Amino acid sequence: MKFKTTIICTIAALCIAACGKSQKIDLVDKREITQDFKKYWFNGEAELSSFQLTQARYGELREGKAVMIFVTEPFSTTKLVKVDQPTEKDISVLKLNFTKNFITGIYPYSMMTSSFLPIYENQHALKITTSIQEWCGQVFVQLENRDVFEVQLHSYFENEGEQKLTLPKEDLEDEIWSLIRMSPEKLPIGELKMLPSFFYLRLTHQKMEFHNVIASLEKQQNDTSCYTLDYKRLNRKLKIYFENKFPYRIVKFEESYPDGFEAKQILTTTGLLINSIRSPYWQKNGVIDAHLRKEMGL
Repeated sequence: MKFKTTIICTIAALCIAACGKSQKIDLVDKREITQDFKKYWFNGEAELSSFQLTQARYGELREGKAVMIFVTEPFSTTKLVKVDQPTEKDISVLKLNFTKNFITGIYPYSMMTSSFLPIYENQHALKITTSIQEWCGQVFVQLENRDVFEVQLHSYFENEGEQKLTLPKEDLEDEIWSLIRMSPEKLPIGELKMLPSFFYLRLTHQKMEFHNVIASLEKQQNDTSCYTLDYKRLNRKLKIYFENKFPYRIVKFEESYPDGFEAKQILTTTGLLINSIRSPYWQKNGVIDAHLRKEMGL
């Protein structure tokens, strides 16, 4: 009887240990969200920030405009899309639509990256998409956060063509902008692996792969902080300047890397904040609302 009891207890202990291990793997760390965050981001408005853009392309610097649209949305963790009728299974994300528009000679460039970073769950972006349009053609890339990162690339370039690949889960540069707005103290620091921005990878026709990077965070003298990503092998450096106090508004960015054709040189793309407003922009689609573009300097 004693032997039987021992066996039962041992089995129970193993079951508890196994269950505990499974739960530890399945559970996602919760992100601490302040009341200020809830008041600012869950009031039915988006934050729209315009930037004076100087973009490196084809070995020259081009003038243009960039816009960052931050807004919270309910998001499906299975379909990885915004949901029309949220349920308990869906989560809240901070969406960033980051656009760049500039002219290269006779023809225009239009670029946009969308990222969806969970607000309460401390994990990677659930989805990132980028599209680039210019008169030669267009490119689209999508990353979905499943068991691994599932990536699709569609391009009019023959050497890129149609691609599907999987990547391990490491840090993503395109999720950094939203992480700054949510929890800058959680920014990855030190030597790590990161997937560079889709803007950069597609403009330079690089492989979709992780690179070693040195990440650092320094406070500046003007009540801002600078987050730097230094990709030594790519000879590329990204600096993002943001306010030290909530809501940690991004005020400037700089990106330097070799650009051009045969005789490449280091050029620096910059974005300097013009203005930032809050608005339910999806309701501002009438002719009468066009004045808001002037307010943003667009």
